[in-house]
This record gives sequence, C-alpha cells and structure tokens, in this order.
Amino acid sequence: LKLVFPDPNMPIPDEEMEAIVRAALESRRRVKEQQKRCLKTEFRNTHFSFFMGVEGVEQFVSTPELHSDEAIDSDPLPPGQIWTISPGTPEAAPALYRIEATIGPGSGVKILNAPVPPAFRESVRYGEQNLYTRSKKLVGDRDPRAHEFSVQLRAMDIDRSGNGLGLAVLLALCGNLIERSIKGGLIIVGALNLGGSVETIPNPVAVAELAVEKGATGLLMPISSRRQLFDLPDEMATKVNVEFYADAPGWGIAYVSGGGPVFACVFGEFCYLFHPPGR
Repeated sequence: LKLVFPDPNMPIPDEEMEAIVRAALESRRRVKEQQKRCLKTEFRNTHFSFFMGVEGVEQFVSTPELHSDEAIDSDPLPPGQIWTISPGTPEAAPALYRIEATIGPGSGVKILNAPVPPAFRESVRYGEQNLYTRSKKLVGDRDPRAHEFSVQLRAMDIDRSGNGLGLAVLLALCGNLIERSIKGGLIIVGALNLGGSVETIPNPVAVAELAVEKGATGLLMPISSRRQLFDLPDEMATKVNVEFYADAPGWGIAYVSGGGPVFACVFGEFCYLFHPPGR
C-alpha cells in the first residue's frame, strides 16, 4: 500500500484499497493452506475476511485454485447464497442446488429463472410468507416488506424442479437482510409449509450420501430424520457433520452481538449458522 500510495495525504479510492487487501489476503491464505498440510490441528482455520467501511458487508477471500462456483468448499458464500439439497420426488433422486438471492428497493420476491419450475415457485412462496409472519423473531427490526428480493435457482444435478427448498429460501432471504453469510461447507435441507412446520424427509440417507459426494462438511436436517440416519454407512458418517433442528414449536429468538449492533438472528437452532458481526 505504501509503494502504491507513498504520500500519507494521498486519497486512496475504495476500489484500489479493496484490490490491494484482496491480493494481500490471497497471498496469506496460500501460506496458511501450505501450513495446514503440515499441521492440520494448528492451522485448521484458514479463512480470511474483511469489511469495507463501518457498515460494510463481510467479504471472504479465497484463492482461485481453491474456489469453484460449481463445488462446495469451506469458504462461506456471500450473504443470500446457500447450498441446499432437494429430497427429490418419486420420479427423481435427491439433487443439489445453489440458491442465490439479492436485495434491493421495492417489495416482494421475484424469481429470475425462466421458466420458473412450479415446485420452486411454491418453495419461494412458503419461504417468503414465513419471513413476513415471523420477521421479528428472524431479523429483528428489519422490515422485509420494504425490500424486493431477487432469487435464482442453480441446479447442479439432472433434476431441476426445486422441490422442497422452502427452508433454504427463507435462510437466504434472512441472510440478505442481516448481511451475514452462512457458514462454509454447509448444506441446508428442509421443506417448509405455510404454517412454518417442516415436512419429513422420505430418504435422509440418500440426502446425506449426496452431501458427502458433493464435498460438504456440514449438513443441517430436521430432527425427524435422526433415527433413519442410523443406516448411514460408517465411511459416510465420518465425512460429514450432521446437525438437527426442531420443528416450528422449537423455534425461538436468538441474539448475536460483537463488533456491531445486537440483532435478532434466525431461529434458535439456526443462529450458529450465521457468522456473527465483527469476525
């Protein structure tokens, strides 16, 4: 930075500052990755992030050789983006999707896919209505009705129906509002209905096996799937950390603080999913 801007009184444009910080963190990340190969325990956390401005959104830096838009890695996605798995249908096996949501002025939720898969339209409607009816518990004082969300579904497998993705849509919208990223390497699974309850997954073992195949390190599933996952093969069970969440009656308010204002995060079980501010 001193070489490019040697005069302390020289103004530094934000674009230049961001480019320099990214280059520095990328270089440091490469060093950490090499150290991690030698001492996995000591250097297990190799993530780097930065904020631009006081109210800036946390941005995580990854190296091009480690990152792929088509693969799940340990780096958190930007706010509003989530990996999710559809439990499938009688005609289709479970499938991996990536939901990408952005926020702007206006109101409502707009789906960018054309044509819109009917099952995904239903998932978006369920996620949207749950956000509106539980906004105080989910995002605190932020008003979701005062923003317009744009949602796009990216299919990573053959199935493109977008069936049973209501919970992932809801968390993507919440992530946009609170400007926080979901933890890296995590897949969200859950089909919401209008009342807020979560439907039972008919084939949780197949869902978990697909998550391992895609390289996920974490999998969030409804508690109703716990017993069936006892049938998950040992070699699969050791490769992914499965977390469970309760149905609607177990949802509560949780708060995260540090480095910024205290705000209501997502349901009690889901609070740990989001990186708290200031990290």
